[in-house]
Amino acid sequence: MAQLATPLLPAPRAVEGPMRCGLDLDDSTTLWAAPGTESTERWLRATLGAALGLPLRPGAPDAPGGVRLVLDDTLGAEAYRLDVVATRGVEIRGGDPAGVFWGAQTLRQLLGPDAFRRAPVRPGTRQGLPHLRVEDAPRFAWRGVLLDVARHFLPKDAVLRQLDLMAAHKLNVLHLHLTDDQGWRVEIRRHPRLTEVGSWRSRTKLGHRASPLWDERPHGGFYTQDDLREIVAYAAERHITVVPEIDVPGHSQAAIAAYPELGNTDVVDTTALSVWDTWGVNPNVLAPTDTTLRFFEGVFEEILELFPADAARFSAFVHIGGDECPKDQWRASPAARARIADLGLADEDALQSWFVRHFDSWLAARGRRLIGWDEILEGGLAPGAAVSSWRGYAGGIAAARAGHDVVMCPEQQVYLDHRQAPGEDEPVPIGYVRTLEDVYRFEPVPPDLTGDQARHVLGTQANVWTEVMEDQARVDYQQFPRLAAFAEVAWSDLPAPAERDFADFERRMTAHYARLDALGVAYRPPTGPRPWQRRPGILGRPLDGPPPNR
Repeated sequence: MAQLATPLLPAPRAVEGPMRCGLDLDDSTTLWAAPGTESTERWLRATLGAALGLPLRPGAPDAPGGVRLVLDDTLGAEAYRLDVVATRGVEIRGGDPAGVFWGAQTLRQLLGPDAFRRAPVRPGTRQGLPHLRVEDAPRFAWRGVLLDVARHFLPKDAVLRQLDLMAAHKLNVLHLHLTDDQGWRVEIRRHPRLTEVGSWRSRTKLGHRASPLWDERPHGGFYTQDDLREIVAYAAERHITVVPEIDVPGHSQAAIAAYPELGNTDVVDTTALSVWDTWGVNPNVLAPTDTTLRFFEGVFEEILELFPADAARFSAFVHIGGDECPKDQWRASPAARARIADLGLADEDALQSWFVRHFDSWLAARGRRLIGWDEILEGGLAPGAAVSSWRGYAGGIAAARAGHDVVMCPEQQVYLDHRQAPGEDEPVPIGYVRTLEDVYRFEPVPPDLTGDQARHVLGTQANVWTEVMEDQARVDYQQFPRLAAFAEVAWSDLPAPAERDFADFERRMTAHYARLDALGVAYRPPTGPRPWQRRPGILGRPLDGPPPNR
């Protein structure tokens, strides 16, 4: 990539220039948008225009010095070409509306850190752009972030802010983890106790589950259906798809606390269960009954309405979890054993596969696609189901070899709750050390796959689990700057991990910190946490040595 005064991140495929002559944007600069590019037109005026005090009034497509947005079917999906020519203006051509939007994100970076603010700090200043051409396209179609709002609830505005941060880094899938043992976060109108009871816990474990410390304040919250409609619409304006996750049949104590009949009532007194206040793998799982199936069919009916399938590539997906489902209660349950016998199944593992397959078929009948964690491979999957590979690469490799689409998100590589450095200053140190460079050298496609198999890798995802992230500032700290490195891995056509130019990335990241500052992101500085970012005395669970690669 050519050396730019304002380095770009993620790295584009090609840059021609810059040349000394350039273009100034000012109050006279006009904006013309071709049909199909209206979302970028709105974003430019509302975000870039507001930041720099530029009205960007409508103008003719050939207005000298104006900004033009154009669709160009010779470019690929999400691809764009950005031209800045002193005598003509700025032209962003996209292979589709998303490509035009990603080109606008590059334009924002070229305009400097002030373009990332919400109001002008230097009113009336001409905004200079170098004469150049940027040609770019993403490596992966699925460039995702999982945000866990079940363990620690984040208000709606924090989710909208997350979408803005994703858009600034050309990330396009928000996997929203809405339910777990510790909280149910989505309003389901036919089952109101899911939020009346299931969205609040009486207290919260501070740190790792082995910690003796507690936050004795009640914690909770949920999104109304209109909140989620707003989130989905806000994401769509930024060409981001929101994939909801409703976790079944494990990770379900919050639902059972609200509706005890969903649990294994012949094994445990489910009426005595409350929303879980600690972390780990919970033994209280859903009962494999018709009552449970009908209940969650009702839940998913409302979820499908809130997260409609539209023209976006991944909008048909619904995540059902399917991970970490202990079978002890099923083994002890006469009702579960009878169900296994009635269905002619081999054992409790096959019972979980039956449960997953039921919802796979139910979703497919409604034009949707099931995606789940790699445990759903156990017992076999229907052809249309996809897999999120989290326990290393092995699940993704097995899924791709079996013809299933895969999203690579191995825990040991891209779980951003894992600590960023060794030492006692890191707040609540969890897992392996995953530095900025480690994330930059992450490779989503394992060499074990053939070319045809590798085509099943839809892309990759960084997961933000919030057991030890109590608020937005902690989420910021764990995400950044590593999410910027991940975004480049997901978007850019990088060489093999060992050959990647991390020094160049660090150079560009130095400029990017100023953008994060303008956005108000509480990132981890390269020199280590600031004093107020530390959490002394709160126990974590650090793991030493390099993480396993499989």
